[in-house]
Amino acid sequence: MGEFEVHRVRFFGLVPAGVRCLACQPRGGRLALARTDGAVEVYNFAANYFQEKVIPGHDARSVEALCWAAGERLFGAGLGGDITEYDLARLCVARSVDGCGGPIWSMAANRSGTQLAIGCEDGSVKLFQVVPGGIQFERNLDRRKGRILCLSWHPSDTHIAAGSIDVLRVFDVCSGQTIQRIMVNYHVHKVKRECIVWSIAFLSSGTIVTSDSFGRVQFWDWERGTLLESHTVSASAVLSLSVSEKEDSIIVGTSTGATYQFQLLPVKMGSLEKRWVRTKPFQHHTHDVRAVAHSSTALISGGLDAQLVIRPLMEKIQKKGYEAALRKFTFPHRRLVSCARKARLLLFQFSQHLELWRLGSTNETGKDGEVLPLCRMPEHLVQLKSKGPEHIYCSCVSPCGSWVAYSTASRFHLYRVQYEGDSVSVKKVPKVPKLLLPAYQLQFSADSGNLFVASARGSVHVLQLLEPGGCKHLHVLQPPSGCPEAVYLLAVSADGHWLAAVSGDWAIHVYNLKCFKHHCTVPMYSCAVTALAIHPITNNLVIAYSDQQLFEFSIPEKQYTAWSRTVQNCGLHKVWLERDSPITHITFNPKNPSHILLHDIYMFCVLDKSLPLPDNSALLMNQSTLKQLPETARQRQLHAFKICKKFQPLLFADLLDENCLVMVERPIMDIKTQLPLPIQQKKFGT
Repeated sequence: MGEFEVHRVRFFGLVPAGVRCLACQPRGGRLALARTDGAVEVYNFAANYFQEKVIPGHDARSVEALCWAAGERLFGAGLGGDITEYDLARLCVARSVDGCGGPIWSMAANRSGTQLAIGCEDGSVKLFQVVPGGIQFERNLDRRKGRILCLSWHPSDTHIAAGSIDVLRVFDVCSGQTIQRIMVNYHVHKVKRECIVWSIAFLSSGTIVTSDSFGRVQFWDWERGTLLESHTVSASAVLSLSVSEKEDSIIVGTSTGATYQFQLLPVKMGSLEKRWVRTKPFQHHTHDVRAVAHSSTALISGGLDAQLVIRPLMEKIQKKGYEAALRKFTFPHRRLVSCARKARLLLFQFSQHLELWRLGSTNETGKDGEVLPLCRMPEHLVQLKSKGPEHIYCSCVSPCGSWVAYSTASRFHLYRVQYEGDSVSVKKVPKVPKLLLPAYQLQFSADSGNLFVASARGSVHVLQLLEPGGCKHLHVLQPPSGCPEAVYLLAVSADGHWLAAVSGDWAIHVYNLKCFKHHCTVPMYSCAVTALAIHPITNNLVIAYSDQQLFEFSIPEKQYTAWSRTVQNCGLHKVWLERDSPITHITFNPKNPSHILLHDIYMFCVLDKSLPLPDNSALLMNQSTLKQLPETARQRQLHAFKICKKFQPLLFADLLDENCLVMVERPIMDIKTQLPLPIQQKKFGT
């Protein structure tokens, strides 16, 4: 693997926002997620649950509910009182409509996806029609006192069940009248206490399922208004509930971080009579589980601890593989850190500000694994705050450290940074060119002379950076056949000759920067691109996909390399392919042209192309384990993959020079110390 001096960075103070709501696309392969800071994310089931789209948050836009309608259209609603439709091609808000009922607590689409129902603060349930290009107000249903906290359509689209405080109601959609009112009060020693219905589901059988603030999951006969079953699953609130498409399984989430599965099972073997049985408890979260979803093959939960947990239903999995793996996602599947190699600076991206740090240094040398004392401590140089309510989409620092750029939904900012001894001055570049905003990815050229701005419709803007502090728009690069999706990944060659751009349709276009023309398109693959980079010597494009496959494409020759064809013929190791975390960064070591350096959240890997690929009988060992083996055993384990799992969770890794690495970690415990205290639970024996 070689020896490197490693800068182990743990001062990136990122605290991911908690998960507020989830929505599975009906009969589709996507999961929409909204966070407490207003950000919306879309995960693709078929692409190994890759986070393929991110729409950053907004201070004035809370998202209390998400739902899919009319197939591919995604809507959100929140306490601002607006219903928002998201543009998933341009990754921004497409349009907003005032709900006219105050803060919106809940929203649901009917099964056909033609109508939206919203539950408002003023006690009204409002219907909107989904039409091409937007939504139109249709009418109000019977209004009652008390905010509507949850909604659910009957699968026939004829009735709506709504949960509030102490009561649930059933509305007739045709007449708009309340046709059933059920009290769900809670009595303890004849003292009435307020009961909040947090979540509701309307089954095709006519049964209504509710979860409430007293830890109960209850089943009601809506026509008679009677309680069929009641299950107390927690001493605290049950906050969320979701039913499978076949209505034979339910997942609920509680304020203690626990989730439970209920299954509809026969009372006796072979009996036609069935009852709901609590079958599986899980404790994957530490804080409130505010959102759950039930896909055809997995139970999905999101908590205020920022974790998205996907637990597969083993009885639904046909074969063992990465589909059968339990997944926990805490961090985004994109980089929030950029590095100025020459200046040894790191730029950290937060939701509304950037931090520029200078790495520490040492004069000492030592043995493998030894911690060296610093002669100069890491230094926080600059903090750039983004004005206004919009959150930052992307950011980047130039290799020389003299330029910093970032973009929000409506603004692009470029700064000139100057260093004089220990003092640092930052000057905003005036009159930057007007671009098609937002920018989704920023990339400086290796010589810091150009800035590439990923934009909508597959386009990339090329800006020339001017001394002492200005810029000029040079060109717009676009795919020859057009593209409706935004570009989300960029890679530029070290010689400044080539640029590779990946758009949301997973197409990779390569451009010649000498003549600003389209050079070629990499053959399409069936999964999303998670990372790519151009080799500084060979100009080969190395691509990592969400199914953990690796490809190498020769840009000059417009074809896959011999090594890439060997990889596809022989196949990668099954342990490598069963990883559930995507590769987020690729780089190279100029001293060893055969080395490819890449990492995900849980491991750093040096891939040595000069060594043979391991077969499935070989062990894909951590390097620390390998060092403990005798020399003969180590020689038997000699293969291309050199893996290090010492640094976790690993948000960023890059090569500063041929002998020096920087690793940016964000320990989970550091995040948990900044979260509010969870509900304490009594544990047996304490």
